[in-house]
Amino acid sequence: MRAAGHLAPAPEETFTTPAAPASDNRRQAGAAGLRERCMARVAVIEDDVPTSDQLRGWIEAARPGIRVDQWFNHDDAAAAIGREPYDVVVLDIELGRERHAGVALINAINKRRGTPVLVVSGMPASIYRSIMKALDAWDYLQKSDFGETEFIETFLEVLRAAKGRSAAAPPATAGELSIDPLRQASPTWRGRRINLPLTAQRILDALYQRRGQVVSYEELYQVVKSGRNRDNVRKHVSTIRDAFREIDPAFDGIENVPMRGFRWAAP
Repeated sequence: MRAAGHLAPAPEETFTTPAAPASDNRRQAGAAGLRERCMARVAVIEDDVPTSDQLRGWIEAARPGIRVDQWFNHDDAAAAIGREPYDVVVLDIELGRERHAGVALINAINKRRGTPVLVVSGMPASIYRSIMKALDAWDYLQKSDFGETEFIETFLEVLRAAKGRSAAAPPATAGELSIDPLRQASPTWRGRRINLPLTAQRILDALYQRRGQVVSYEELYQVVKSGRNRDNVRKHVSTIRDAFREIDPAFDGIENVPMRGFRWAAP
């Protein structure tokens, strides 16, 4: 018999959460898979750990949620490139004792998927930029000459182009020039490759798309990522002319329109 004034505790109620229907589980798994497929994937190939970590940090800060894989030597990087569908590859040319390991990796990338490559190296840009462009690398940044802002701007351009390649318009092909900056294949003139940095390619494309018309300095500023002034635009146009004249000494297809801008006047 229970003592007066004391109540036996009521039995505890238990609740069981009903199991999610199998269709819901499949739907959730499918959504997770879709997110995984849509998430941009980047490989950073750099043998110096602090530099690799810095590049990864800049990328993740610029695009939260992005997946960044870090590789520190040629063999591991080559294996990863062979199995992973990266959207962008950021790499150094020299990896450990392999002075031109990055060149071999770019060749391997071009043979497989043609993934856009941004080269970040300590090698002098005056020598290696044209070499990397000849290999169809997207752009070349010399380590001693750029900071976080320029790196992020360049990287995001590469990423946008990579994501838009499937929907990109066909390259401009009329007359003797073929150019398509989004695909990052080097432009060709009369069937021969023209080695140009990215900004020069974009200026060339802007002129060519409106061939016969004057493209103002203000309009050309829109495709120049830094140094948006007339002197800088003139330097880029001079680079374009010099590149054409390396393969066609008689080239005179870009007209200077005083006080206004430039015009593509070639066929």
